[in-house]
Amino acid sequence: MDEPPTTDGVPPEGRPTPPPPEAGRPARTWSDRLPQAALAAVSVVALVAVIGWARSADSGSCDARGVARKAMPSVVTIYVSSAQGARSNGSGQFLDTAGHILTNNHVISSAVGGGSISVLRPNGEELTATLVGRDIQTDLAVISVTPKSKVTPIQFGKPPEVGDQAFAIGAPLGLTDTVTSGVVSALGRSTRVPADNNTTALLTSAIQTDASINPGNSGGTLADCEGKLIGVPTAGATADDSRGQPVAGSIGLGFAIPAATARQIADRLMADGRVQHGDFGLAVVPISRGDSVITPDALYVSAVRPNGPAAQAGLRQSDIITSVDGQAVNNGDQIQAVSLSKQAGATVEVGYDRNGEARKTTITLGNQL
Repeated sequence: MDEPPTTDGVPPEGRPTPPPPEAGRPARTWSDRLPQAALAAVSVVALVAVIGWARSADSGSCDARGVARKAMPSVVTIYVSSAQGARSNGSGQFLDTAGHILTNNHVISSAVGGGSISVLRPNGEELTATLVGRDIQTDLAVISVTPKSKVTPIQFGKPPEVGDQAFAIGAPLGLTDTVTSGVVSALGRSTRVPADNNTTALLTSAIQTDASINPGNSGGTLADCEGKLIGVPTAGATADDSRGQPVAGSIGLGFAIPAATARQIADRLMADGRVQHGDFGLAVVPISRGDSVITPDALYVSAVRPNGPAAQAGLRQSDIITSVDGQAVNNGDQIQAVSLSKQAGATVEVGYDRNGEARKTTITLGNQL
């Protein structure tokens, strides 16, 4: 995805100050780099770094200063230049002492095909980065640097619960080493974000938070009270005011990829440089079979690939899928979410109706073509 230059307005000593982003209307939902037609830039009226004591639903008190001290050394600012010279920035975190850094694909994608990636550490160390691998469909990537000094890898925390304190650490609008505070607002969200070549990536089981997430935060850290990674901030929503004008800055509605998902994808990228997701070998359309003509409650099988996984399991065009792995389905994203979370060879139980008769079958996923 192409993002307008979002560079640091207050760079480290000696770093040239890049031009500010152009004024423009943000898309309804953004990640850090949208196609330029969708997002010219983002106006910011206020950026708040929250450092202090805050209340946690579980722990009683949450030492925000301690969170910043523990997590911030692991978090980096990523600067990207495309082959055409367009500049942008995002965030990331060290996975190991060897220099592997986890970030979002959309943070680094414009560098693919002749661009460059560099990394700025909190200690002022500037490093040239190389791409290890990226997964467009989950919007995750791993880059690598050769550190000049000791690296502190990010620690992974436990899955959060609604109401837990959460801290977003990164470089919103290029403002390096920024911390914002909020709570985990909801879990299990599914939302799409722009990806390469006018496609979209699907965030599955995403963490919703009201910790401020602005352009430049993407790929960084959503930390718990122990300063451990619980999610990778990836997207923030925007809204219009009563006059139809976009509200500047974060509106307290952001989404992060769960840390467990990010770690699984990162491990596969470091091992193979790519991720091969599972495939059902079919196409579906949401339909409503009940009284409501608006709310879908099943998926109509509009196409089945010959000799593909679904065909081999006995599914046919015009079958109606009602459940996947025991869960009711009414949205095609639910099928894709299963594909993204499982590899080829995994089995999935599918409930379906054919001519009014309820049936079940087991699909062995193939590799996505």
